[in-house]
Amino acid sequence: MIIEIIAQNVEDAVSAEKNGADRLELVTAMTEGGLTPSFGTVKQVVNSVKIPVRVMVRPHGYSFVYSDEDKQVIIEDIREIKEIGAAGIVFGSLTEDGNIDEEFLQKVIDAADGMEIAFHRAIDDTKDQLAAFELLQKYSDSIHSILTSGGKPTALAGMENLEEMITRSNEKPSPTILPGSGLSLQNIAEIHSKLHAKEYHFGSAVRVNGKFSEPIDGIIIKQIREIVG
Repeated sequence: MIIEIIAQNVEDAVSAEKNGADRLELVTAMTEGGLTPSFGTVKQVVNSVKIPVRVMVRPHGYSFVYSDEDKQVIIEDIREIKEIGAAGIVFGSLTEDGNIDEEFLQKVIDAADGMEIAFHRAIDDTKDQLAAFELLQKYSDSIHSILTSGGKPTALAGMENLEEMITRSNEKPSPTILPGSGLSLQNIAEIHSKLHAKEYHFGSAVRVNGKFSEPIDGIIIKQIREIVG
């Protein structure tokens, strides 16, 4: 069972690892939904923990539809993140008509050059999530996981789609479905009993007072571990 925790800095990363996290998603600007952190932060975090660090690559919070200039920034960021030594990236891009931007996805895969890729919750904004998932299945050799709330604001609300994607992912080679958004100590038992996912993604729910402005609460991570194994 993989427990992934959002980290914003070295303190978060060290605390999460110490208390049982298996992997980190490193981000900044959580009020914007999570943007690319500085390269200095990436380097500090990668050098401070032993667990894998996947770095958010998202230049702005306006949308998941990117201009040519945005795409250049994304590719340059990916190359720099790889040079620093991160385990992977977290990325998602859509076309204006609500489909996955497959042409750009291929360029991102090429730039990642073997790093793990998580396709993030941009998939929740697609016009047909299950069709988008089927497209990503074609890239199972390159895309490690799909962070999704099942097309709803929270994973608990999106259980139907999450269950369907997990079922399909067990039928043929696929990226691992990584449920996220709204997961907490209070609901993870219910969610896990229905989904039996291999990985779960936690954010503010593992922090003091449930706020990204507060530090990680290691006791909560340990309690979640006891529930999901």
